[in-house]
Amino acid sequence: MEKPYDIQRIMGHLPHRYPFLLIDRIIELVPGDRAVALKNVTINEPFFQGHFPGAPVMPGVLIVEAMGQAGGVLAFESLSEKREGRLIYFMGIDKVRFRKPVIPGDQLIFEVQILKLRSKVIKMAGVAKVDGKRVTEAELMASIGETT
Repeated sequence: MEKPYDIQRIMGHLPHRYPFLLIDRIIELVPGDRAVALKNVTINEPFFQGHFPGAPVMPGVLIVEAMGQAGGVLAFESLSEKREGRLIYFMGIDKVRFRKPVIPGDQLIFEVQILKLRSKVIKMAGVAKVDGKRVTEAELMASIGETT
């Protein structure tokens, strides 16, 4: 990775914004291969108001969404053709497993690796970890949209 991949650079590639931008930083990126991203989970997240009052747990679907956003940045950076104005869309999610709850104060580390990359479709394997332990894993498929 040549230069830091901070939140401003992430927002340059993903259309997501608060409260749905769920990754804070890319800490490793090898186009065409893999990416590592992080999310600091805080009690200020809007979903904790209702999931669950008194026992806050990050919704599993949002962990998978954050994993997908890390994969979206990887997919965007892996495109060999014109990238500006392209959107990456979820197509499918397989083999999802939730191993441990994610709570406020945790730091999620997402590792996504490309399994297959074609001109319009990408398949990735993803793992989310807290303190080095797997909390979620999934296979993700995405479609690479046309330029807008």
